[in-house]
Amino acid sequence: MSTQPDTHPAAHPERRCPVLDVAPVDPYAEIAELRALGPAVRVELPGAVLAWSVTRADVIRRLTGDPRISRDPFQHWPGLADLPEGWPLAAITLQRNFFNTYGEEHWRGRRRVVPSFAPRRVERLRAQVQATADRLVDELAALPPGQPVDLRKALSQPLTLTVICDLIGVPESERAPFSSGIDALLDTTLPSERVIAAQLEVTRLLGELTDHKAEHPGQDLATDLLAQVGQDGFTVEGLRQLLFLMIGAGFETSVNLITSAVHNLLDRPQYLELLELGRISWDDVVEETLRHSGPVMHAPMRYAIEDVDLGEGVLIRKGEPILIAFGAAGRDPAAHPDASDTFDPLRPGKEHLSFGYGPHFCLGAPLARLESSVALSTLFARFPGLRLADPGTSPERVSSFIVNGLARLPVLLD
Repeated sequence: MSTQPDTHPAAHPERRCPVLDVAPVDPYAEIAELRALGPAVRVELPGAVLAWSVTRADVIRRLTGDPRISRDPFQHWPGLADLPEGWPLAAITLQRNFFNTYGEEHWRGRRRVVPSFAPRRVERLRAQVQATADRLVDELAALPPGQPVDLRKALSQPLTLTVICDLIGVPESERAPFSSGIDALLDTTLPSERVIAAQLEVTRLLGELTDHKAEHPGQDLATDLLAQVGQDGFTVEGLRQLLFLMIGAGFETSVNLITSAVHNLLDRPQYLELLELGRISWDDVVEETLRHSGPVMHAPMRYAIEDVDLGEGVLIRKGEPILIAFGAAGRDPAAHPDASDTFDPLRPGKEHLSFGYGPHFCLGAPLARLESSVALSTLFARFPGLRLADPGTSPERVSSFIVNGLARLPVLLD
């Protein structure tokens, strides 16, 4: 994280504005620096966009539950008109679905998909998730012995992508292209021309998907949503935007959660022994991973509808954007004073905000928890001697400050 002069008219002229690292090697060190500076800190994002970074757990709860804070850039962000073409955060920040709406419009859009992700409905997917995990682990078992395997590519990604695409009704031929396109849109290091190309590709895929479901309806979420087009102003374009959210959020979070959980356990194998003894559960591992290694770091963005005084000399003015660091909350020493940076599934309190807070709490939380516990239990039951292929080294991280995880996790199956 570097610093540049903060040229915003509301900023103090003597202060310098940190530039958020687009692909931090150690995101938690950067977060700790920002947290120490105040309840909110002005940072520079790609495209020279200035926003308030919020990293403290109590302030995150306060702002995400405050009706004076909106997620709708089209109503509440005056700076929207000044964004550069190909802005790397545009696909996430400017999507037109309930992710970026406010008030009654948000609840109206959210209600379209709430039933599909209710805990009881998700629990009915357990057998399907288990069957997919079994198949992928069988494929791992068939590999030549002693060969390093990238667990993200071989298990985490295909498991979560298969589950969400089966639920939505995405044809097999479109699944890999969707995965590649969404990964590109979450890569905050890409130049503008590649961002634009990825946006066009994902837009094309969404169009093909809705056209396909119109001609070939099935027992899936996309077909159910297509039947609602024309109701309460719901359009085909609105459907495509909603499917973008469902597909992207439906697998990317779980990919990082599963991969980070495996790495945490292999890096601290004493907890594998405690799992065998029954002293901790897979749910303990999942929740501690969510606290320690939350799969989403910064969620862009929110906007002040009116001036909001956070104290300590920090005033967020009407119309200014806010970047919430949900992945930082679990390591906030104020929330977890006992070694907050240490992964410890024995920890009695594992509170975190990795799925958000307030009206925009993630609908996919029950599914992500289910997928992760099934993946972990199935993997370690088959490969109790699983170990890191490169112990003592830090795995490569994803090229993003939005999502938080490992780009690769080489393991030896044994």
